[in-house]
Amino acid sequence: MTDIGKTLQNARNEKHYTLDDLQQITKIQKRYLIAIEENNFDALPGDFYVRAFIRQYADTVGIKADKLLSELDEQAGKKKVEETEEEPTEAKTRTEAVRRQQQSSTPSQVSQSFDKFMHYLPTIIIVGVVVIIIGSIYFVVAGNKKEANQAASSTNVSISSDVSSSKKSSKKESSSEEVSSSSSKKESSSSSESSKSSKGQKITNIAVSGSRFTYSLTSPAKKNKIKFTSKGGSAWSSISVNGTANWQGTLQNGASHTVTLPEGTTSFNISLGNSNVTNITINGKKFDFLKENSTLTVRQITVNVANE
Repeated sequence: MTDIGKTLQNARNEKHYTLDDLQQITKIQKRYLIAIEENNFDALPGDFYVRAFIRQYADTVGIKADKLLSELDEQAGKKKVEETEEEPTEAKTRTEAVRRQQQSSTPSQVSQSFDKFMHYLPTIIIVGVVVIIIGSIYFVVAGNKKEANQAASSTNVSISSDVSSSKKSSKKESSSEEVSSSSSKKESSSSSESSKSSKGQKITNIAVSGSRFTYSLTSPAKKNKIKFTSKGGSAWSSISVNGTANWQGTLQNGASHTVTLPEGTTSFNISLGNSNVTNITINGKKFDFLKENSTLTVRQITVNVANE
């Protein structure tokens, strides 16, 4: 049986790569690389990423990934068979426990419980009737008192409300005019800013090398907004700005996350673990990265920002 982690580790050592070197090349986090070499695949985000990361690791160190993935499938099949063999024994144990519990309940115990209930039943009925009568009296008295208080205060309320209503209405009219004017100004300013930020924006592919793609972003906004959305499945993504990690995470189906780049950003890198279910917009405009090799799942994207 092939030791997947040991095979990959030996190939890495032959290439004289450290884990940090491999992390920089593949953009796979170091803790995931260590888990793969230790065959601790449960530490990875999911089955899809186990296969994707093993394939990317193998391609980087120059060995064939298909044999390792076949071994991974064989190990997963044996694990399922072992779990299936354990289930009948547990079910049999539970069935025997239920049968013993049912046998321990005798008719005499049921009869004794019924006799006790019938003994206390008249007392329970009398207590219930008394509680109902007391509750009815309380609600009647409370209702009469409330009506008397409302009648006494209604006269004072009607006099004061006439005087104050005219003052409140005039204040509300003036304040509503101020709020409407300020809101219209805010809406016009926000719309003009968004149109200016995306007007003339253009993104162009300038280089392709395997799973690495380089683009040029011209006429960008001062603070560019990158939005990731997962549609059709879960997807792991990350983004780094000017060589510094900014955000990474796994988005479930239908989830999204927006990253605002700092003003003056000259370049940013995007790593996608499942690009076929990942949508990206830059300043509200779709970034159609799939037109360059739409069958590729894992890809590295570098965007050079041409600030004017």
